[in-house]
Amino acid sequence: MSDETGAPTGGPMGTPDNGTEAEGLRGRPRKAPTAFRTISEVADDLQIPQHVLRFWETKFPQLKPLKRGGGRRYYRPEDIALLKRISDLLYTQGYTIKGVQRLLREGGLDESNPMPELPLGEPEHEDEDAAAVALREALETLEGLALELRALTRRN
Repeated sequence: MSDETGAPTGGPMGTPDNGTEAEGLRGRPRKAPTAFRTISEVADDLQIPQHVLRFWETKFPQLKPLKRGGGRRYYRPEDIALLKRISDLLYTQGYTIKGVQRLLREGGLDESNPMPELPLGEPEHEDEDAAAVALREALETLEGLALELRALTRRN
């Protein structure tokens, strides 16, 4: 079928499209809220690349999708809820991965607890602060060594 402009109408493969929202972005029927989802479905829904989801599985042990034959991942609704929280904390609130890991360890992301928020303008910089301190200490050590070397070369 086609419309007045000659553009094809209907669903994929010429199937009729009834105009309902029962179809997903790729022509997939919508699943029940309790249904398991594949990594591609989760990536599309959350707008997070698949490789990032797989990386987060290595950083957050609480995230454990079922793995079936061939290594295919199936995310439970609770996995998806956790992914949404992690995404918000990392991308919206400015937490670091270590900060989110600490919240998870301390139980800060339980269903009963509201999602923690950082005050605006004060993103977590614990990694950068520790790195800056280590760099300053290394610089002071190197400056001390340079002074000693200069003193030794003046004596000779």
